[in-house]
Amino acid sequence: MATAMQAARSRLDVSAGNLANVSTDGFHKHLSHVSLTDHGLVASSSIDSSQGALKHTGRTFDLAIVGAGGFFVRDPDGSVVETRSGSFERSAAGYLVDERGRALLGEHAPVAASADATIDARGIVRDAGSEVAQIRLPAGTTVQSGFLESTNVDAVREMVEVLDAQRAFETAQKTLGAIDESRQKDVNDVMRVKS
Repeated sequence: MATAMQAARSRLDVSAGNLANVSTDGFHKHLSHVSLTDHGLVASSSIDSSQGALKHTGRTFDLAIVGAGGFFVRDPDGSVVETRSGSFERSAAGYLVDERGRALLGEHAPVAASADATIDARGIVRDAGSEVAQIRLPAGTTVQSGFLESTNVDAVREMVEVLDAQRAFETAQKTLGAIDESRQKDVNDVMRVKS
């Protein structure tokens, strides 16, 4: 019953995390998995990589990646991370950066562009008719300029998951309490017989 309670709590944590990101562009929900082992119930999670819906923004530097993977951005500390969130804007130096100040990476350097630049489906950045950069993309993906990818979280389904996980936790808790009560009664009966 203790492992059932832990598994239910893990499911609840996963669903709560998904709900917290229901309006985060590019967020991919986590899926909870529970399996029975020799040590009881064990919970694990994985990421659902299905594409979120694309929403039109009309802003040139809002980019939605279509396919697997994500955009490569460089943190101010120099580390490179991958993200599905494609809301970029021009920095004071002319580089495309996200809301955290991370620079969008091209094939050879961070992507710089003027306010009049355009970006095609292959990630080629053109400025005044000339190719000035190529956004670094995973193989087999394309880019939609003027769009953002919405999260793939279904808020209603996640609320149902939260309620289901809470019920599973409460059921395991009540069962554990009943087992303890039964054991306590058995101990008292044994003590009474010995007297």
